[in-house]
Amino acid sequence: MMMMGNYLSVVVIIILAWYWGGAEGYKNYTVGESQGWYDALENPKVDYQKWAANKNFSLGDFLIFNTDNNHSVVQTYNFTTYKLCDYSDSLDNDTIEWSLSDPSSTTPHPISVAVPLMKVGTTYFFSSDYDGEQCQNGQHFKINVTYGHGLPPSLKSPSNDASAPVAPQSGDDESAPDTLVPANFDNPKDTSDGESEPSKAVSLSALSNLSGVLLHVVLFAVGLFSF
Repeated sequence: MMMMGNYLSVVVIIILAWYWGGAEGYKNYTVGESQGWYDALENPKVDYQKWAANKNFSLGDFLIFNTDNNHSVVQTYNFTTYKLCDYSDSLDNDTIEWSLSDPSSTTPHPISVAVPLMKVGTTYFFSSDYDGEQCQNGQHFKINVTYGHGLPPSLKSPSNDASAPVAPQSGDDESAPDTLVPANFDNPKDTSDGESEPSKAVSLSALSNLSGVLLHVVLFAVGLFSF
């Protein structure tokens, strides 16, 4: 009986490790890592397409852009907009400017912008400042977003500010964009209603399924050791 108990303990640990490992599905990616989000004229080492290669982007993941207020963050699903480095003729439902910029600023200040991945398929990012010059000089990349674990509840809520772009403004942008996040930013959660992080949230149905799996394992083990 002690041997069977040890066997069951090992099986339960393996199942729990597999289950909780699968629940940790959402990730934050810092674009360019230590290089930040800049064009090649300012940082010749940038290669954002190389940075994006071999990474698995999924719904609910966040891209973190560390840059300054002289660079913008534009997301589009329109290849033509991306190719032209210009979103002036884009449609409202295919392009978002997540971060406003102030190219005329003589004292740039650092900012961090969090962008959630909300749609499956190819999506493009670039900076449109200086009539597309920053984009033309390497500040652009494209990624493919897979379904993964799907959108977490916090991103499905229409009232969640994390999924809303910064509203366009005219003139100098003296205030920090709403999407700014601190340097120690972690996977976002909806703090307005006290929900836990989406990557760790477990529903009652999921716990029920896990209990069913454990019960089948126990019955199998009992039958195995009864011979």
